[in-house]
Amino acid sequence: MEFKELPPVKEQLMKCVRCGKCRSVCPVFAEIGNETVAPRGHVFMVQMLRDGTVAPEQKVYDHLTNCLMCETCSINCPSGIDIHELNAAARSYIYEHNPSLAKDLIFDTMWTNPAYLKNAVRMAWGAQASGAQSLGRKLGLTKLLPGDLPKAEKILTGIPFRSARKQVPAVSPARGEKKYTVGYFLGCATDLLNPEVAKATIDVLTRNGCEVIIPADMKCCGLPHIANGKMKTAQQLAIENLKAFRQYDLDYIVTDCASCSSALAAKNMALLLGETEHRDEARAFAAKVMDLTYFLIHILDVRPPANAQAPKVRVTYHDPCHLANAQGITDEPRELLRRIPGVELVEMTDANRCCGGSGTFSITHYDLSMQILDKKMDNIEAADADLIATCCPSCMMQLRHGVSRRGLQNDLVHPVQLLSQAYQMSKGSEMKAAL
Repeated sequence: MEFKELPPVKEQLMKCVRCGKCRSVCPVFAEIGNETVAPRGHVFMVQMLRDGTVAPEQKVYDHLTNCLMCETCSINCPSGIDIHELNAAARSYIYEHNPSLAKDLIFDTMWTNPAYLKNAVRMAWGAQASGAQSLGRKLGLTKLLPGDLPKAEKILTGIPFRSARKQVPAVSPARGEKKYTVGYFLGCATDLLNPEVAKATIDVLTRNGCEVIIPADMKCCGLPHIANGKMKTAQQLAIENLKAFRQYDLDYIVTDCASCSSALAAKNMALLLGETEHRDEARAFAAKVMDLTYFLIHILDVRPPANAQAPKVRVTYHDPCHLANAQGITDEPRELLRRIPGVELVEMTDANRCCGGSGTFSITHYDLSMQILDKKMDNIEAADADLIATCCPSCMMQLRHGVSRRGLQNDLVHPVQLLSQAYQMSKGSEMKAAL
């Protein structure tokens, strides 16, 4: 479909009344203070692209990438404009006129092939394990990397040797009476960087009567591609994921990653496939997709064992933008934490303020990302908690980097990890002896 005919561009541009409400809530505008980076400025830019006032040039793309895609502007827009969708559509349109071999290799070749992506992460693990990464920094070799990578490579630390897929079975039967058959959308970051979250997810689901299936042919959710102007690739990934999951008779599809559940939800699937022959299947697929914490609270109504021998721990919670803004899910992670024995939930100020990570944004805009992160870290420090919990691997990576930069001792966890630990530490648990 042509750029001008895309629903966000065709139906939403004229809704903007120039009120400026979006400027008051935008994390990027708060740091730069220039109208060109304000959401309203991006709306103007998309309109000029549509009307041919400006050409689809790289410098226009660069202006539009000063945006976290955090959707804060969209949920606060009085006119109901999906500004992030306009921005994504414009990036894709401009990229088609300014293709990049490097981006094609990363997003069309490596990031669409799980084996290639796994090998790339394995190479990064090798660089860390062998000391090559540290040596490269000391010798100044990392400065030869393009763009912001000389700074941003420090964010990716603690890469595990084995991915989640290497540690968990494709099918995990329910323990006791089976209640549901659940498809587990195991996102790239959870699989390759946070396998302990995947193991905790399967542990909790199977304990609560769920058979858990991880489709072998599942691909990336496509959100990184949307953010980087690769809308057509994201569409193809969505189609392949429909195919991967359709072979199973699933009651629900759950994911522990806020970005994945946002990408697979009805709104984004409609953006990608709403004007295609896959529209009806995409709608049916999205109807089964659910964030893990929402599923645990509203469907399973999990009740952790009260006799768990869990130590007292103060936990503060950070709202991922793709969970709080994109899906309106804020209460469920907190309710889950409150139900876990030993956990004291300590709210930080502005818990729903973006951490500045936003997937690849912290890599392409490192300095700006760190400015936004610093404000988040101020609030985390003030909360004086032992642990920082969040439901997004990208946020976990960004906040872990923030902890490191400040020399703090806080660890990052997904709420499901604490829940799994509570089960394992309960009296009579079959797993207690393994601890």
